[in-house]
Amino acid sequence: MKDPYEVLGVAKTASEAEIKKAFRALAKKHHPDKHAGDAAAQKRFQEISGAYDILGDKEKRAQYDAGAIGPDGNPRGFDPRGFRQGHPHGSGFGGFGGGGDAGAREFHFSFDDGMGAGATGSEDIFADLMNFARRRDRQPRQTKGEDFSAAVTVSFAEAAAGGTRRVVLQNGEQIDVKIPVGVKDGQTVRVKGRGGAGQGGGPNGDILLTVSVAPHPTMTRDGNDIRTDLPVTLKEAVLGGKVPVPTLTGTVSLTVPANSNTGTTLRLKGKGIAAHGGVPAGDLYVRLVVSLPDQPDEALRSFASGWTANYDPRSKTR
Repeated sequence: MKDPYEVLGVAKTASEAEIKKAFRALAKKHHPDKHAGDAAAQKRFQEISGAYDILGDKEKRAQYDAGAIGPDGNPRGFDPRGFRQGHPHGSGFGGFGGGGDAGAREFHFSFDDGMGAGATGSEDIFADLMNFARRRDRQPRQTKGEDFSAAVTVSFAEAAAGGTRRVVLQNGEQIDVKIPVGVKDGQTVRVKGRGGAGQGGGPNGDILLTVSVAPHPTMTRDGNDIRTDLPVTLKEAVLGGKVPVPTLTGTVSLTVPANSNTGTTLRLKGKGIAAHGGVPAGDLYVRLVVSLPDQPDEALRSFASGWTANYDPRSKTR
């Protein structure tokens, strides 16, 4: 706490009238009504009020000058943290200054620059301040509401493109929650303000939604890209051609180059995870897998029997 004489800007020999005049001028200048939302000005106003609480009272001023009480109005060596209103002279402004600035606009003064008519008496001023402090102490503390936890399982396609899912909260409430584009398996999505109600005017809690992504039968995710295997016939692999390939947004036609082989990978641009958050859409990578017929094909057997192979496919593995 600062020296009250220093706070009011007066000498230790100042008269009662000089102290009162200095207080009125400073209180008028730093009044919260003139500085809405300015925490520094409100703190300064509280310091001014606390200083005048001591110097504006003859007994307290004498005790302070003698070193019996400190600048917070409490006896020297007294620990105010263990008390709220135990001071022999009432609640004091040490307690007032230590609180927040919530509700600081609830009390109003009238001032003039001098000591003439129209100035509110110091007794009325401090009665207003004391009433404000008591009202503030009775007000519930602002606390954020409880965060709720929930879990949901979405399909591979929903994770890639986004969607909406209905979830049941801990309190039994059912709400529709937006699943963001590109959500990953195990990711926690925060839904702000939809949790428990705040206390004392505090904000509501949030929903912490854990998302599980169900596996796809043929597709896997690689960052924002998607990979899939596509079976093709021997004829399509040798001669090439157009083949249908499924994507998350529907079936499209893919051109297979002639003389393709198992492992040949083709790219479909923009057919991966949808664009989100400034990140462009991913791609779909299609890996060709040459597949022979399940049932015996005599024509293929006859062709293979008469075909003279002039290459060794195992040479690359040696």
